[in-house]
Amino acid sequence: MPTTDTHTPSAPVTGRLVHHRAGTAPSTWAMGSLFEHLLHDEDSAGRLGVALVTQPPGVASPLHRHSRESEVFFVLSGTMTYRAGDDVLHLGEGDFVHLPQGMPHAFRVTGSEPVRFLGLAAPGRLFHLYEEVGVPAAERRPPGPDGPSAAEEVPRWNAVAGRYGLEVLGPPLPEDA
Repeated sequence: MPTTDTHTPSAPVTGRLVHHRAGTAPSTWAMGSLFEHLLHDEDSAGRLGVALVTQPPGVASPLHRHSRESEVFFVLSGTMTYRAGDDVLHLGEGDFVHLPQGMPHAFRVTGSEPVRFLGLAAPGRLFHLYEEVGVPAAERRPPGPDGPSAAEEVPRWNAVAGRYGLEVLGPPLPEDA
C-alpha cells in the first residue's frame, strides 16, 4: 500500500537557540528586585522576552500600561496582588495571568516571602527597560542597600519610559488591596 508523505517544508529558523544553566543568565537589579534575563528580544527575532523575577515583600508598581506589549506572569512561589483593569487578583504559586497590550495594571508583593515568577513580554523589547534603569546584579538575590535606591531609579524610569511605551497612570496598590 502506498504511503503519503505529509511532511511539509519547515519555516526558516528565526532567532537563535538559547540555553542558560540555572543561575547563569545575565541579571539586573531594578525596582528593588532581581531580573534574570532568560531570553532577550534579539534572540527571538523580536517576538518574545522572558525573565525570572524575584521581588521581596512590599515591592509595588504604580498603575501603568504598556502600549506595545502583552505580558504574562506565572507565579513559581510567593504571593502578590495584581490589579488588571477593574479586576483585583490575589496570585500564589501556580497562578497564571495574561495582561493584554494596553491594559492598565499594578501589583504589590504580599506575604512575608519574596515572590518568584516567570515573566514574558511579547514583543520582547520591554525587558531592556530594566537593564537600562537598573544595574548589573552583584549576586543572585534581590538587592539590599548595595542596590540602586528609588531616588536613583525614578528619574531614570521617567527619562526612558516613553521609549518603551510605558505610561504611568496612578499610584501603586495600597498595602491592603
